[in-house]
Amino acid sequence: MVTVTLSGPSEDDATTVFGVLRTAFPTDGATDAVAEDQQGDRPLVWTAHFEPTRERTQVEPASLGAPVTATVQGGYVEVDQLCAALGAAFEVQEEGAASGDQEKEVGLRLRAKK
Repeated sequence: MVTVTLSGPSEDDATTVFGVLRTAFPTDGATDAVAEDQQGDRPLVWTAHFEPTRERTQVEPASLGAPVTATVQGGYVEVDQLCAALGAAFEVQEEGAASGDQEKEVGLRLRAKK
């Protein structure tokens, strides 16, 4: 299971990113996106869980209204599969990573492909 957290995007952009991942990995394992209301002036955070598989459906480039910050956390293989699917649809810039013995977390910046 991989947790994907999007920070600050509009509902449309969050729907686009999660829609790409549901297209890439069409399983019953994906959860619906949940918006978490933040206190104060902090941006809205969207969270969903996915179960990537080695076989994935090809995705097309998708447009975003603004760049989206994403955090992807889970097992090494699953995170890599999910990041590859995002890379097929968006321009992806890795902004940082942390590794543990069985999981890793990757920070990404997603933009529409040019």
